[in-house]
Amino acid sequence: MYTREKKHYPVYLGPMRQLLPLICLFAPLIFVCCSPDELTNELAGYAATTTPCPSIESRPSSSIADQATAAGITDSSKTYAYVLEEGEEAIFTRAWLSQNSQKTIDIQYFIFSLDNVGIIALDYLLRAADRGVKIRMLVDDIMLDVAESDVLALNAHPNLEIRIYNANPGKNGFQQALHAATDFKGFNQRMHNKTFIADGSVAITGGRNIADEYFDYDQEYNFRDRDVMLIGVGADSIQQSFDSFWEHPLAMTITGHDESDSQGNDELYRRIHAYACDTENFWPEIRALINGIPEAIPRLQAAGKLHAVEEFSFVSDVPGKNESPGFTGGGKSTDALLQLVQQAKESVMIQSPYLVLTEMGLDLFQAAVERGVDVTILTNSLSSTDNLEAFNGYQRIRSELLAAGVHVYEYRPDAAIRKRLITAEKQKELDYMPTFGLHAKSMVVDHRTTVIGTFNLDPRSANLNTECIAIMTSAAMALQVEALMVEELSPANAWQTTARFNPDSEATAWKRLKTWTRGMVPASIL
Repeated sequence: MYTREKKHYPVYLGPMRQLLPLICLFAPLIFVCCSPDELTNELAGYAATTTPCPSIESRPSSSIADQATAAGITDSSKTYAYVLEEGEEAIFTRAWLSQNSQKTIDIQYFIFSLDNVGIIALDYLLRAADRGVKIRMLVDDIMLDVAESDVLALNAHPNLEIRIYNANPGKNGFQQALHAATDFKGFNQRMHNKTFIADGSVAITGGRNIADEYFDYDQEYNFRDRDVMLIGVGADSIQQSFDSFWEHPLAMTITGHDESDSQGNDELYRRIHAYACDTENFWPEIRALINGIPEAIPRLQAAGKLHAVEEFSFVSDVPGKNESPGFTGGGKSTDALLQLVQQAKESVMIQSPYLVLTEMGLDLFQAAVERGVDVTILTNSLSSTDNLEAFNGYQRIRSELLAAGVHVYEYRPDAAIRKRLITAEKQKELDYMPTFGLHAKSMVVDHRTTVIGTFNLDPRSANLNTECIAIMTSAAMALQVEALMVEELSPANAWQTTARFNPDSEATAWKRLKTWTRGMVPASIL
């Protein structure tokens, strides 16, 4: 299914032999979560005999360039930024860009789930492809939970091409566990970048993957996340980064076009459209909100939320991250973040869902505190986290981090702010609020520089996964983002952790026990 032109992983155990028992222990936990028939199963109840939703306008109502001009964005030498805090707003923006693109759509994600949000996203992408927009989709293999036949069918569309990053030999759990055992580092070097680029002129990057829980559509657990939409020069640099990944040998093309069944492909496309046209899956009110985005732009400008940034840089790791032996070596994103903290003069405010620091990381923050910089970090509590391995790693360094003088806060699963940030129409039908877990990866330095991206404060982001960050200088933008970050530190949203108190006891005894068992996982791979 996947073809690779240059890179071949060697079969080498060496020091990885000591990790074989650990791999065998956790392989079932890692791989049973993926359902390769998810798309087929979700669409099973939808007929594909008629053309669905004939009333849906497939042609753009206006071009993206026209809307940018109408918004007064005419200086091609600048970068304009709009922060996407709310999940529903983030998915609306992607949908509108897909609906109104004219030339190209390039998307790059670590996770692209075929749940409600994922199927509706495919509906928009296929409609764009049908009207001639060229679509390139690059997805990391480890979280690709789609049947091979469905991937081939989607890839068979003449205007849609899919490539798989760092594909594993085989899709079943045993084959992947074997790959992990024989090439542990290569197996773990994942593409964590998340970018969406329309017509090469507007781009979105940040923490969100494509799945229900990143856009407030999960009824049990949702992520508090953050993206930024960039217009102008900033979008150009993200486009260049995408192109470098797309052309790299680790981005594997998919074979099987000649064997694909044209009639079966069309049937899959019609089923996807039928699913998206079912008002139980995608409410008409939501389509109306998406179509109303152009009318919202003047309100955003009036509110001062569309920022012309003074300086902008997009830093992305190169495909493959680094060639260093073992689990060190860093990368471009790691170096850029280190430099920002080292140069901070007044304050560093951070949100990171996972907080697993090495001695270098602890020393970095301690040095900042010692020169008078106020360092504050918000991370998940045991009650709110979705990653027990990472939380166990955080528990190991928590006391040292506090001793270094860092102010540490842990997110509440019932954070009061979720009532304002979870705005999805679907949630209004529920008589309860889903659990809220932090997933935003952001930093504000000296009340002037804002960083939004994919980088978690852990060794995996530092040394293994490719990551990307947008670094933006704008006092107004920093003020906006930091104000919300400070609000999330309030007792209604987070617990302040001290040398004498942490909120681990707020979690269930079972979750505490499961977290304790993760102590055998080496911190270097968390």
